[in-house]
Amino acid sequence: MTSNVKLRKVGVLDYDTQIKEVRCQLLDQLKVLDLQLEHKSQQLQDLTDYLRRRSEIEGEYARSLDKLSERFTSKIKRKEPCSGQSVAQCWLVLLAQTRQESRDHSGLSEICRTTLTEPLTHCLDITQRLAKRSKDVCTQLQDGLLKVTTELQTAWRTYYQYHSDYVSAEGKLKEAEKQKQGTSKKIEKRQCKVQEIQLKCTKARNDYLLNLAAANASMNKYYLQDISSLIDCSDVGYHLSLSRVLLAYLSSRSWDQQNLSVGLQQLQSAVSGLDQSQDRDNLLQTHTNTFCLPLRFHFQPHDGDQVFEVSAEQEIRGEMETRFQQLQSKLTGFTQETEEADKTLRAARVTLLEGISDDDLDPPPSSSQTQGSQVHLQSPSQSQGQGGSNESLTSSSGRPSLARRRANLQETEILYCTKVKEYLCKSSLVSKLQAKHDLLKVAVEKAEATNGHQARSSYIPLGNSRKSVHARMAGQPIIQFTHKLFTGDMLSFIKASGQEIPVVVESCIRFINLNGLHHEGIFRVPGSQAEVNSLRDAFERGEDPLADSRCDMDLVAGVLKLYFRTLENPLFPQDSTSQLLEYAEIDNETERAAQLKSVISSYPPPVIIVMRYLFAFLHHVSQYSDENMMQPYNLAVCFGPSLVRGLQDEDVVTLQPQINSLVKGLILQHESIFPSPTELQGPVYEKCMTLEQDDCEEGEGDSEILSKESESKGERSRSNSSCSSRPSPAGGSVSLGEKFTIQIPMAGPALHSRPRSPRYIRKEAQDLSSSEDITVQVDKEVCRQMSSVFKELIARQSFPPPYSSTPPVTLSRSSQPPPEQKKGGVGRRRERPV
Repeated sequence: MTSNVKLRKVGVLDYDTQIKEVRCQLLDQLKVLDLQLEHKSQQLQDLTDYLRRRSEIEGEYARSLDKLSERFTSKIKRKEPCSGQSVAQCWLVLLAQTRQESRDHSGLSEICRTTLTEPLTHCLDITQRLAKRSKDVCTQLQDGLLKVTTELQTAWRTYYQYHSDYVSAEGKLKEAEKQKQGTSKKIEKRQCKVQEIQLKCTKARNDYLLNLAAANASMNKYYLQDISSLIDCSDVGYHLSLSRVLLAYLSSRSWDQQNLSVGLQQLQSAVSGLDQSQDRDNLLQTHTNTFCLPLRFHFQPHDGDQVFEVSAEQEIRGEMETRFQQLQSKLTGFTQETEEADKTLRAARVTLLEGISDDDLDPPPSSSQTQGSQVHLQSPSQSQGQGGSNESLTSSSGRPSLARRRANLQETEILYCTKVKEYLCKSSLVSKLQAKHDLLKVAVEKAEATNGHQARSSYIPLGNSRKSVHARMAGQPIIQFTHKLFTGDMLSFIKASGQEIPVVVESCIRFINLNGLHHEGIFRVPGSQAEVNSLRDAFERGEDPLADSRCDMDLVAGVLKLYFRTLENPLFPQDSTSQLLEYAEIDNETERAAQLKSVISSYPPPVIIVMRYLFAFLHHVSQYSDENMMQPYNLAVCFGPSLVRGLQDEDVVTLQPQINSLVKGLILQHESIFPSPTELQGPVYEKCMTLEQDDCEEGEGDSEILSKESESKGERSRSNSSCSSRPSPAGGSVSLGEKFTIQIPMAGPALHSRPRSPRYIRKEAQDLSSSEDITVQVDKEVCRQMSSVFKELIARQSFPPPYSSTPPVTLSRSSQPPPEQKKGGVGRRRERPV
């Protein structure tokens, strides 16, 4: 056996001192061996305790993982299956990996508790026994070594003693020989004694040398071989047992690590398979009944109507073409805006994804890279001290703080959601406008193809005759007002004129209904103030400047707003403004509508009728917001300051947002807030108006003018027109069902000196209508043309003598009943008086 014991270099010492040191060293060796045994026993005990505690921890961890996995697995089982989702697949793989990890840790816990601790306990017993026996052997060897040293010491002392005697005897012999005092016998005797002592000294020296060699050999053997052998004897099986235990632990951990690696690879594959588009499609496919496209809305004709497509007849062809051109222009602009919104949306999405990815989840660099980067960063600043190094690290990173990054991310989220909303709204608007555009395009093309094959008629077109009548009558006063129309009190004007809807309101709304529902920015784009004032003055003179359809739409809208803005008393009484604004803040729509209705019901009935008419019209305008860009809130901003005013001491600017909210709610809930025609009789706004009805209105004005100019002041009877229950002008009725009736009233009572309302005149005229008709067949287009020409002729005719026996004349194309009239088409619907 080899030994690692180092030889001590000492000088020539006294054997007693040297042997004493050896004895002390041997005692220290026994202590070291005992300490080594204690260390080994402690290591084995600590490792045993570690494995037992590790078993407990692994068991608790395994149970916790199992509970965690079972908890979420049960949740997944209770929910609807969504195995097609890539995120759900990742979730399932993660739960499966967690369950496998739980099983692995449970197995490791069992191994640490039983398989590994028992060999360590057995190894501890063996080590202690071997150490005890090795100590006994070491003690015996040390005793033998001390015995050799004792023998060496004894031989050394004997050698010293005999050698001293020899030196003394030899000295005496030499002294005797020099003195020659004794006899030869005495000298010989001394010589024999010297020889005897010399022999004894030689033997003692030889014995000493032999003991010296044996002692040195024993020392060498003990220190160079025996100690190592004794240590190896005490360590037999210790390292082997530990290696086997740790290899078993390593094998178990390697198996667990292999399972973990497989699970992590599966999880990585699932993460690589994350696909947002695929998950979206799987979600839609899983919930097909929820997200499938509903059935297409089919046209449901009313009472046998056989027209199933948009038609551009001669009467509305111009309007349809104008609307088609407007839609085409808006569609081009909105399409470009949608494309730009899509580009900005994509850019915002990329920015948002970059912000989400800018986190601390990136794997840290390796130690070599970190050390290299630190050396690279520190090398320029070593000459500047530690402070310069910190500044270099801070400046080189250049990365914002976590709080700043999160704030920027929130801003990016808001921007992205805004762009998504903008893109979806614009694309939805484009889709709606595209659908309308396509239908109008087909209708206009069919109308052009149809009209191209038809021969021109010899009669004057209806539009030209109407324009000529309008041109001659636009400047003539309709009626003389006794109260101011603008800047006056609306309620007083209604009572004095008999007009349930002021003429400016009715005329402007009718004009916008016929020509401006699709006008972009209506009520928002201001018109020329000078021209607006000119239209205002014309209405004040009793004229209808809107009889000519060539008026600018923004001017008409401006006149309507100007009327309500310049009223002496606002449409909504000022004393109820605070209560209206308070009720407008109610969150519940039903309760809010009920409270507002209770306040509005306290207003005078004529005012409520005008409100109902106006807000129904505004709601109708908002329904075309895709084209005119006037949502309810935009209309509220335009009309709010004109309709609702605060008290004089209230800040208008502060109340404006509340007023806008109030007017917006009135527009959206007008049907629930304002009374129905059955609750309050009066004119009701009609969505579908026609040009023929304009002529009917104009005829009523002509008849009033004629009755003022003529001395007879007679009244004409009117019959119901084809488009509504309103009477035709000058005692005639025009039926578009190919029947034209001319009723010439016989006579009528004289009118009172003050103007009568159209409602009163119509009632009296209906009572005077004749029942005798003569039918003549005429063409349908001629019937329509004569509707407008007849009004001009009737204004020039003088009335027959009172109580004339001349019967009314009725022209009819056939005796067949006229076809059913189309619903709607009037500027306002009046209820029959009770």
